[in-house]
Amino acid sequence: MSAEQVTDAAWPPIRPELRGLEPYGAPQLDVPVRLNTNENPYGPSEAVATDIAAAVGEAALELNRYPDREHVALREALAAYLGRDTGVALDVSQVWAANGSNEVMLQLLMAFGGPGRTALGFTPTYSMYPEYARGTSTTWVTGHREADFTLDLDHVRALVAEHRPSVVLLPSPNNPTGTALAPETTDVVCAAVAEVGGLVVIDEAYGEFRRAGTPSAVERLGAHRNLVVSRTMSKAFALAGGRVGYLAAAPEVCDALRLVRLPYHLSSLTQAAALAALRHADELLGRVAELRAERDALVGWLREQGLAVADSDANFVLFGRFDDRHAVWEALLAHGVLVRETGPEGWLRVSVGTPHENQAFRDALATSLKELPR
Repeated sequence: MSAEQVTDAAWPPIRPELRGLEPYGAPQLDVPVRLNTNENPYGPSEAVATDIAAAVGEAALELNRYPDREHVALREALAAYLGRDTGVALDVSQVWAANGSNEVMLQLLMAFGGPGRTALGFTPTYSMYPEYARGTSTTWVTGHREADFTLDLDHVRALVAEHRPSVVLLPSPNNPTGTALAPETTDVVCAAVAEVGGLVVIDEAYGEFRRAGTPSAVERLGAHRNLVVSRTMSKAFALAGGRVGYLAAAPEVCDALRLVRLPYHLSSLTQAAALAALRHADELLGRVAELRAERDALVGWLREQGLAVADSDANFVLFGRFDDRHAVWEALLAHGVLVRETGPEGWLRVSVGTPHENQAFRDALATSLKELPR
């Protein structure tokens, strides 16, 4: 082999474990009904959008200056919001924000993962977790969930004892299944992971959609110093385009993230937009109850069709099972409805949309099920 051939084969000089991989991303297709990325189907009102634009415009007058590196005003506003949502009073030192909960998770693994350390999750779970681990050279280990997508606590304890993870990642509600953690699970897992010196990260990206009686893990922060609770403004706040995620944790955890964050990682414009959105929290969250009701109605309808459906505390529903889920996905797409082909084999996930979008999904699925063998 010539030197030129060797050079071509090794170009670009990417890390070996990244060679040949595909980047993460849900299909972005121009179809009438897009129910594949769990976005809030209701955008900000014109009044809210105007206030956000005004706040961003005011911040733009000082774009020659770097933003507040500590984003103190935003953290104070997020702490106040979490207090209203969960009843837990938080200090600004317990809150940290970044560009979406994705960056929050990446920073956590940069600070607490890394070479020679392990992160633990339980499949099916959010497909980005192993990518965060890979990007930070953290060993990724997975356990399994039960048939109803809950966790067997004996299985959790056994894996924690065996692998001694530095970080355990548990979404609640779980993506892609919508399953919320049982109230006692947080305490049991935090206690087990504390014995090996690790953190437990409860990812509540869809936390605002939880059903009545389902507590937030924020309520257990005072009991476990190794507990971290992540949230996002992308879903319930309808601010997916704003890219704002945040966490609540012990002050020492937030201090550690300062060591790995990029300088001025949260722009002045992002901070201004998020602060304006938080001022309108009641209006932006005003559709959450309606989306919960639409979700529950969708679960009931899918079960009436003879399909298996996971109980959901999120703004999406996992349904199946299909011998050829891709054929069902394609049939729905042919009818102008885009859902997500993700999760366990044989299952599909649909986001909860507007009543009109949900009806379009029902019509498309009913027609597709008649057309396809099951």
